[in-house]
Amino acid sequence: MKSDEVGVHRKLEIQELKEIINEAFESSHIYKDKTKAFHDKYLSRITFEIGQKVLLYDSRLKWFFGKLRSRCVGLFIVTNVFDRGAIEIKSNKTGKVFKVNGHRLKVFYEGFQEKDMEVDSLERPDYIE
Repeated sequence: MKSDEVGVHRKLEIQELKEIINEAFESSHIYKDKTKAFHDKYLSRITFEIGQKVLLYDSRLKWFFGKLRSRCVGLFIVTNVFDRGAIEIKSNKTGKVFKVNGHRLKVFYEGFQEKDMEVDSLERPDYIE
């Protein structure tokens, strides 16, 4: 082969390699879009309302935090909901008002209300001795 033919052949090989790389990039981009759409389909969007009770996630790095300890602090009340996920909350203890990202908040669920119920005695029945 002549040197000109070798140069042309080498340029064709490089061009084929670039096409393969571009196809791989496009297919990985399509795969990522599909997996993101699948993941986002199963996410539950939390909407906050004014007057709702929430807990604030404590994002500070703590060493030896404790496996079963709650990472949420305080009890706050939502005072305002802004666009783009910003929430204004007010502390029950101090009365301070500040803005936080909505992803740092969890809805506070109050326990079941106890009702007056008759309690049966836990005595042994007569037939068991």
